[in-house]
Order: sequence, then structure tokens, then C-alpha cells
Amino acid sequence: MSPPSHLQIAIDGPAASGKTTVAHRLADRLHILYLDTGAMYRTLAHLALQTRTDADNEGALVRLWDGAGVRIELDPNSPLGFRINAGGRDIDERILQSNEVTAIVSTIAAHPRVREALVRSQRDIAARGPVVMAGRDIGTVVLPFAQVKIFLTASVEARVARRRAQLLEAGVDISIHQLAQEIEERDRLDRERAASPLVPAPDAHAIDSSTIDADAVVAEIAEIVRNLQREGGGVIA
Repeated sequence: MSPPSHLQIAIDGPAASGKTTVAHRLADRLHILYLDTGAMYRTLAHLALQTRTDADNEGALVRLWDGAGVRIELDPNSPLGFRINAGGRDIDERILQSNEVTAIVSTIAAHPRVREALVRSQRDIAARGPVVMAGRDIGTVVLPFAQVKIFLTASVEARVARRRAQLLEAGVDISIHQLAQEIEERDRLDRERAASPLVPAPDAHAIDSSTIDADAVVAEIAEIVRNLQREGGGVIA
């Protein structure tokens, strides 16, 4: 890979750290495109459930992704900031955030060949123009030459509260206790997976959002972008 000719912002962090909300609002503020890569893994998890594909069958999952005709249309009017279509059907947030999808998405995302297939798709999208991309390995693997890299963290308590509010809004009800267990398990799987474990990029800016809201995080990142522009540190348009 070579350095990008346009602005790339990579936002990584654990489950429910607020990276999706932050990335979406930042993209709106900067008037550039946004993509949540986690939604792509959730799409594959949904397709696996629909086709009864074993979440442990790496080869079958790669074939499923390659053959599903998944299209990601960047759409600022969509609640997600983009639309995901598979087999002629749009997949909405309620489906992506369902308990069934959540239960298997970490297993699916741990497969090296699955990650390779989705990284290719993610890089294709980033090549189209300026982008804010959120996920768990954006700054380390997907966009290693991104001019701005953020590692967003938050306490487990804050993340549980945020994810519960997000799920309730999507029509999914789950207990706080169960949600805390799921988030802690996701953290463990993210840290320990052999393929692209969750770690900050060496040049990432770490931001703890436990006690600040999404708008404050967006303002902090926007200032980092402005400083880069003032210093002439890379293409930012």
C-alpha cells in the first residue's frame, strides 16, 4: 500500500466505546464519507445465520461473503451513514444489532481469511475519496497510512450504558448484566484473537470517552485534523 492522496481518519476501539457515533458525527462535520467496518462483519454474521453457515467454517464464510453480492452504498441520509444491501435486500440496524448476530460476530471476525476478504472491501471503499472509518484494526491493518488515527476507549460501565441505549433505540431489549458479560467477552476475544488483535496503532491519539460525550470527542478529533492541516502534515482534502 502507498500513502493515500486524500484524508483518511481511522478510529479504533473496543465494543461500545462510542466510535460509531463519533465517526458518523465527525464525517458529517468534515463533510466526508463514513464507514463502520463492524457493520460489515455483522452483515456476514447475519448472512451466516440466514444460510445456516457454521461460524467456525472459515472457508465457507469467505465464499459466502464473496458470493453474496454485498453492496455498501454510502448514504448520508441513512441512520448508519451508509446502506448495506445483500442479495437485493437492505439490512437495517435492527438486524445488525440483534442478539443472534452479536452472539457469533466475534467468532466470525476472528478468522484470518474472513478479515482479509473484508479488508479488501474496506480498502476499496477508502480508495474512492476522503473517509472516516471506524472499527477495531483500521489504523493498524486496514488503513495503516491514515493521516489521523484515534484509539477511543471508555470504562465498561460507560460502554454498557451506551450499548443498552443503542439497542433499545433499535428495538432490542437486553439486561444490563447480560450486556456487561457480552462486552467483557468481546473485549477478551478482541485482545486475544490471532488475526489483527485489538491494539492501538503506535501513532494513534488515545481518547478516553468515559466522562465526555460524543460531541466533545468529535471536537477533539477535529482539532487534531486542523492542526495537521496547519502543519502541512499530509493531504487532508
